[in-house]
Amino acid sequence: MDEKVEDLGAFDPNIPEEGPSAPPPGWLDNIHGYGGHTGGAEDNPLYPPPPAYNPQPELDRNTLVPNVRVPTVSEDVARDALLKFVESKWRYSSKPARNLTFRELKPVTVYRYRLETYTETRTSTWEFEPYHGQPVDGPQYGMSPPPWDIPVNLPQRFTDMVEKIRVPHSSFVKPCHKCNGCGRTRCTHCHGRGQKRCTFCHGHGHSGNNRCTSCHGRGRKRCNFCQGHGYKTCSVCQGSQSLLHSILLTVTWKNNVANFIPDRQPDFPDKKFENVTGDPFFVDESVLVYPIQGFPDQEICSISSTFINEHLNRFSASSRILQQRQTIELVPLTHALYNYNAKDYDFFIYGMENQVFTAKYPSVCSIL
Repeated sequence: MDEKVEDLGAFDPNIPEEGPSAPPPGWLDNIHGYGGHTGGAEDNPLYPPPPAYNPQPELDRNTLVPNVRVPTVSEDVARDALLKFVESKWRYSSKPARNLTFRELKPVTVYRYRLETYTETRTSTWEFEPYHGQPVDGPQYGMSPPPWDIPVNLPQRFTDMVEKIRVPHSSFVKPCHKCNGCGRTRCTHCHGRGQKRCTFCHGHGHSGNNRCTSCHGRGRKRCNFCQGHGYKTCSVCQGSQSLLHSILLTVTWKNNVANFIPDRQPDFPDKKFENVTGDPFFVDESVLVYPIQGFPDQEICSISSTFINEHLNRFSASSRILQQRQTIELVPLTHALYNYNAKDYDFFIYGMENQVFTAKYPSVCSIL
């Protein structure tokens, strides 16, 4: 009867199994001013700014907006815009655009209101790296400054940006949590023995009367994952046995934007306005802007007040409001009505770019 090979290799009980990739709860020290960490590396507590960092709105203050004249589009401009649009559609013929007869060009007054609230948010998380004797800026050099007292260089306003800063005096060295300071961990494929049972002969060393050519009759093969050592260098400390832990402060600057366009033309899809620009005839910028008052379009006044209150409530509790900007753009929109081959058609010209939208065009070419 075939005898199975039971002893696949020497087993070293001093080499630990792999621990968790992240430090377990309670593993890391507490740093004053950086509460909220439970100890795991996935923690990312948010730090609301102190009250002194957030501006407060003034009562009964509003912003006045000047009147503006609605631009008009000539027949030549309208025709050129339609021809350019037709050229981008390979199935459309340019003949109707060249020979159509305009019946009317009706300008539509469209305003776009935009509120931008530029915020700064601060969060932190633990980071670690293999310790190879590098300097350790620990609590022995002083207390770590609170999250909002750490100086940063402000980016250009209304520009999104993220900066990561190691918190001063928050560093310390501890044995690696993954390998328990051993620098290596037991191979999970061979369970620390360095060898694995041959899968071709199932550990017998032969099949029938023939010696196994895969393991050369030994019944076992060297583990390819650990090269026969029974262990691997720790993937976290890279064999250094210790880790340098620090708190990493993440500062996020974000421009939070809200847009609104009143629906003034039911036959024109308002979503088209997202890809074109308008004429920003009114721009109001301050740490906090105030609701618009007295503008001819009452919907703009109303949405201004709504957006400002929403942004103040949403961002002031968790972020520092650095600056706000509100803009009113006049977005050109002209409804062009025309006749071709005794039939009535229409199209829209919109945006400063004179883009064209049409639901129906007189002639569609077909390729035989």
